[in-house]
Formats: sequence, structure tokens, C-alpha cells
Amino acid sequence: MTAPPTVLVIDDEMGILDTIRILLKNEGFTPYTALGGKKGLEQIAALKPEIILTDVRMPDVTGLDILASVRAHDPDAVVILMTAQASLQSAIGAVNNGAFYYIQKPFKNDELVTIVRRAAQRRKPRADARPVAAPSAAREDSRRLPQGARPVGESKPWLDVLALVESVAGTDSTVLLQGESGTGKEVVARYIHGRSKRASNPFLSINCGALPEGLLESELFGHVKGSFTGAVKDKAGLFAAAGEGTFFLDEIGETTPATQVKLLRVLQQKEVIPVGSTEAQPVNARVIAATNRDLEQEIKRGGFRSDLFYRLNVISLALPPLRDRRADIPLLAATFLERASAQRGGGALSLDEPARAAMQEYSWPGNVRELENALERAVILAKGNVIPLEALPERIVERKSEPLIKDAAPANPTLDTIERAYIMWVLENEGGNKPRTAEVLGIDPSTLYRKLSRYGLDT
Repeated sequence: MTAPPTVLVIDDEMGILDTIRILLKNEGFTPYTALGGKKGLEQIAALKPEIILTDVRMPDVTGLDILASVRAHDPDAVVILMTAQASLQSAIGAVNNGAFYYIQKPFKNDELVTIVRRAAQRRKPRADARPVAAPSAAREDSRRLPQGARPVGESKPWLDVLALVESVAGTDSTVLLQGESGTGKEVVARYIHGRSKRASNPFLSINCGALPEGLLESELFGHVKGSFTGAVKDKAGLFAAAGEGTFFLDEIGETTPATQVKLLRVLQQKEVIPVGSTEAQPVNARVIAATNRDLEQEIKRGGFRSDLFYRLNVISLALPPLRDRRADIPLLAATFLERASAQRGGGALSLDEPARAAMQEYSWPGNVRELENALERAVILAKGNVIPLEALPERIVERKSEPLIKDAAPANPTLDTIERAYIMWVLENEGGNKPRTAEVLGIDPSTLYRKLSRYGLDT
């Protein structure tokens, strides 16, 4: 097995360096950090990292200076720029000057990880790559499982999802994954790809909400030289780069109407027209899309095209939130703790009984991603190999139960109060059966889940 790519993170804020280092290390990369641009150039010369993640605005040496130096001395290295003052023009200029990506601060952790993963897919392997021991497939983080390996989970809701996945993976049908943030949509997308006949071809992904419209369209469809200021050469888009593989469009609900029209053409005609061109180019990647929005509600309010929704919604999979698959919490926790044990050494990690009970009772609004982050924090704070309750985040430790319906109603109830009481009345009459409750209420199950979470009644 080839070594994980080395990533050098350069910034003039130590807090950002520490955060990104921990994040990338937990994702299987080999991260190093440098405080400031001058130190960054020294580290580049010493480490020869495959991926460089650098802030743009630093007092000594800027990220653009680092980009120029890297392009001159190590053209195989991949450079990702970070900035809190992004503009479309500067983003396009940076990309055309050789930057792999241009990400705006503040960014989401999963957004940054997705970009670094894409950079790792495009990098050229070094001849002196270090060997690395193969991880345990049974406990590997499902986001980095070998293609086709089964994601962690034994609860009925999760097994129902996997059964549907296995029945559709061998087809070329478009799949729409719906669910709250952190429920594992990319995990499932990679599982579908790994079990398909396209598994030997690329799996590419993009977060549709991470880029401004103009740059997103250039990334998706490509552009031709001279199509806009800064377009100094032709560039192939990600649909073309995916080839015969799978292209994962995460957060597709964040796209603008103009981009939606072009995505509709891809699905209908199996072709793209690069920005600035009039000639269509055929594409053949399978499309898997994901969203944490209720697209049917977005259609009603005019935020999403109904024709694109029906093209995407050929096969729809609703991923359950973690609070509806509580039987999987111990399995997921054991997975993350075993990985943390292997990384830090010093023996196996485990939770004490109060910590296990608190995690089982907590509602996990951030789902599996929140669970992983909570355990990462706990591992850092725990003094021994047994993680106590007090090492968990305060929101989990101090979780208090709340009665579903209160006896005393307010004198002038709001619409939210009335809706909350009615939903809970139907839910209790249906014996806690959420799909049946949604049917009685005449709403989609995902809408019901969001309302329960909104009112703090998701347990």
C-alpha cells in the first residue's frame, strides 16, 4: 500500500494550524505545520510535501509567493490556497496560476477534507513514497474504507439503507441521497461506487456550496481559453475528468438556478458545454447527488428546479439521523476509538459506563460527524485509556430530558407551539412510529425529522 500523502499547512495563526493538523491526521493524511510563510518555504524545501495548504495573507511571505515558488521548483506538488477575503477574480487568477483550489475562510471541516482528498487523487505518487502498514478493514473509518467495504452499522434503519444501496449499486441510475448533515452521505456514495462496475474508475466529488457560481461552473464543466478574464488556457471540468467513474455532487441544493439548468443538460443529454464554448463534449460519469435540504419544499418556494429534481430523483435514499439508529452508536464509537488508539499508541481506548450512557441518551444533532469530533476531543482530554464522562463535551454531559408535551399551555400559543403539540399528539397516537406519523401529517419523513429536531423533540 502506498503511503498517505504528506500535507504541509502554512498559516500565521497557531490555532488554525492545530485545528487543521488534527483534522487531517484523523482523516489518514500525514500533516506538518509551519507558522508563517518564511517558515513554510523552509519546510517545503526540507519535507517536499505532496500537498501544500497555505493561507494567502501572511505578513512575511504570502501564499501567492509560496505558490509561485512551488510551481517553479516542484510542479508535481498540489497547492491549495486559503483566504478570508476571497473574490471570484482572485480565485480564478490563483487557479490559473497553478493553484489546485481556492477555499474561503471560514470553511467547514468536511469541505476542507473533501478538497484535500481530491488533491490526493490528482497528485503524482513520488518514487520515494514511504510504505505504510495496512489498517484494519473492520474498524477503518468508513469515509476511507476500501472501495466496496461495508460502512459501520447494524441497526435496522442503517441495514435498510445498505440493502437498497446493494440493489442499485450495479446499475447506472442516478442516485439522490437525502439526509441531515453528518449522516454519512459521502460514505454511502463511495460505497455505491465501490460496489458498482465503475469501481476501477475515478470517484470525484465536489461541494456545490463551497464555490461561487462562476468558479463552480468552471470546475464542473471546464472552460476554454479567453472565456473570461484570467482564463489563460483551456481547462477540462470534473464531469469530463470523472471519465467512466462516479461524480458525487454534494449539497446540490446550494446551486443557483443558472447552474441547475446546465446540470439538467448533463443528465438529459450526457454532455457538457465548457464555459465560453459552443461545442458540446460527451460525458459518461455516473451521477450521485446529495442534499440536506428538502428539495420538494425548495421547489415550492422557487429555489430548485422541478425538472432537475425529477432527473436526480431516479433512485432516492433517505439516510437516517444518528438518533434514529442508536444501536450503531457503540459500534461507531468503537471504530473511532480504535483508530485513535492506533494513531497515538499506548493501548486500547474505551469509554466508562457513565460516558457510554450519556452518549446513548444524547440526540446528536450533528450526527456521526459530531460523534467523531466529540470522541476526538475526549481522547485528547482523557488522562488514561478509559475515557470518563467529564472528558465529553458539556452539551452531552449536561443533557437533560424534557417532557414531550407539557400539561400547561401558554395563554397565547404561537403557531410553533400549536404545531409542536399537534405533531407530538399524532406521534404518540401512532406509538412513536415516525414514518406513519409523517403519513398522517401529510409531510415527507425528512420534514418530520427536521421539525422534531427543531423543537428539541428528536429523542
